Amino acid sequence: MNKAQLIDHMAERAQLTRQEASRALEALLEGVTQTLVRGGEVTLVGFGTFVVDERAPRKGRNPKTGEEVPIPAAKIPKFRPGKGLREAVNRQ
Repeated sequence: MNKAQLIDHMAERAQLTRQEASRALEALLEGVTQTLVRGGEVTLVGFGTFVVDERAPRKGRNPKTGEEVPIPAAKIPKFRPGKGLREAVNRQ
């Protein structure tokens, strides 16, 4: 499912116009993004939790030359599925 299909699904299920569903989805994504940027986490009970994880700096190798290359530390957004989502996926 892509973003347009998700908007169509939301509009149909929530009895919204496509434009209202699009604004609602954009607001949700903006809220999740802003919270993660500030270092917070977003928990949707039964669905899952969006968190930011820290990746330590490490050494990598250039596959072409074999030369060692430093890889800097980074913040990585992650999603941990909740119990309800895991059960729904495994019910199939």
